[in-house]
Amino acid sequence: MDKIITDSPEDDPNNNPPDDSENNSDNDAVKNTARIKDLLSQVNRLNFQIDKLNTEKVLLGHDYSQMEFEISKLRRTNSRSNTEISQLQDENTRLKSEISQFHEENSRLKSEISQLQKDIDCLKSRCSELMDTPLVVAEITDTLPNNEVCLRSFDYPGKYIIKAPSEMAGILKTGMTVAARMEGAGTPGAIVKIMNNTFDSRVRLMELEESPKVTFEDIGGLKDVIEEVREAVEYPLTKPEAFVKMGVEPPKGVLLCGPPGTGKTLIARAIANQAKATFIRLSGSELLQKYVGEGARLVREIFDLAREKSPSILFIDEIDAFGTARTSDNSSSRSEAEILIQFLTKMDGFDNRGNVRIMAATNRVDMLDHALLRPGRFDRILEILLPDADSRREIFRIHSAKLPLAADLDIDTVLGMTEGTTGAEIQSICREAAMFAIRRNADSVTGNDFGNAVAKVRKTGKPVKYTDIMYY
Repeated sequence: MDKIITDSPEDDPNNNPPDDSENNSDNDAVKNTARIKDLLSQVNRLNFQIDKLNTEKVLLGHDYSQMEFEISKLRRTNSRSNTEISQLQDENTRLKSEISQFHEENSRLKSEISQLQKDIDCLKSRCSELMDTPLVVAEITDTLPNNEVCLRSFDYPGKYIIKAPSEMAGILKTGMTVAARMEGAGTPGAIVKIMNNTFDSRVRLMELEESPKVTFEDIGGLKDVIEEVREAVEYPLTKPEAFVKMGVEPPKGVLLCGPPGTGKTLIARAIANQAKATFIRLSGSELLQKYVGEGARLVREIFDLAREKSPSILFIDEIDAFGTARTSDNSSSRSEAEILIQFLTKMDGFDNRGNVRIMAATNRVDMLDHALLRPGRFDRILEILLPDADSRREIFRIHSAKLPLAADLDIDTVLGMTEGTTGAEIQSICREAAMFAIRRNADSVTGNDFGNAVAKVRKTGKPVKYTDIMYY
């Protein structure tokens, strides 16, 4: 219905006075409209923000994809880096191993170089020694005025007078051994140094380094002789207080004489095994030298060595080689006479020989010089004769102890066949009997084996009757 418009509210027939409800509705409509506008405005702002966020989302999605690509790329790079790191670690381990090997090789090469350098130095020193003039060992026989000395070479005959060095003035004495430079034909020249306690190499070799395995139990039938030898040689070294208590001096020397093979040298070997002393042994023929005076010098050096190594025992086997009796017609050589005189002087002269015991052995005591046999030199002369029946039985027991003897073997019969034999021959008989048993491939030694052995030994060595003191 159309509204009627009037000039005033009062003339309008339709105009009725407004009531309060309508006014409130209009106010609410206005408010709602304003609210709607406000809401629409907010919706628009939200839509704009949504669009903006969508745009940012698209951009972020693009950035995320880019980041994912970069992350994937970094991961691939990291994987390659890890592989390279592992390879580098393996390479580092290999290089460390090679470096360690190089260090070891370097140490080995340094050690070899050091050893080679030592060898070079040694060879240089050796070459220098070989290029130097060798020295001559000589003995001062006399001192002269103006610091001159008279020398005698050990290797060349003759004496030489030379001028001693000024630094050795008043030091050099007669009897000293010196080293001098070699001049023409081996003659001594200028003295280089004084040699102290220098012994001939032949004298050094006479010293027994290893004790023999022979004991007194291995020697049969010589009980009394062994006891006398021990009293004169061993007891002065092992029981010196007993001689002091009795107020006597022990015997100075023991001479063993008798036929060959009776045990003289065997006793000396047992003494060397038993006594706690230096044992020096030599054969009398070793003192016989080409040049006059050489043997006498060896005697002096032997006694000097024995005195230096004291307590000691000096054993001379075959002393008759130089100890034969001197005659008025000078039939004995000058060299032998000098050796004998020097030996007698050293045994019982003015010089104290110290704690040295002397033993000697010979087959020809009848040939020895009487000066050797007098008391004060060889105080005990022990004669060792052929063994009697009891001695032969004991010797046979010793040498047959390890033989497998037959049960029916008659020992008395075997001993009867050995009458007139020496201890060495009885030992040879036992050995030959065993050889006959080995030849038969038998398990034991029978009486026939001993019979054959006695016949063989007796045939090998001519039986000799030892009826006087002349021994062969």
